[in-house]
Amino acid sequence: MTLTNKQKQYLKGLAHSLKPVVLLGQHGLTEGVLAEIDLALNFHELIKVKVASEDRDTKALIIDAIVRETKAIKVQNIGHVLTLYRASEEKKISLPRAK
Repeated sequence: MTLTNKQKQYLKGLAHSLKPVVLLGQHGLTEGVLAEIDLALNFHELIKVKVASEDRDTKALIIDAIVRETKAIKVQNIGHVLTLYRASEEKKISLPRAK
């Protein structure tokens, strides 16, 4: 699933007031952290993850791994905070229609 620019803008607006629900610490991306992100996506659909890595390349690899493993869509990445979206069966968030 891909999002249109209009849908991404809508999700960015919804995510603005959210706080990160998962924080990656010194141990990096572990199976437990991935499971927690997956659980949060199932419950909330739209979440923020704080990736505490000083190296840009490492941070990019971690973000790619999170998106790939959770099958989520990267909405935006600002600084150390990554915003992810994945629709659940309940469809809590109704996106603007794609044209």
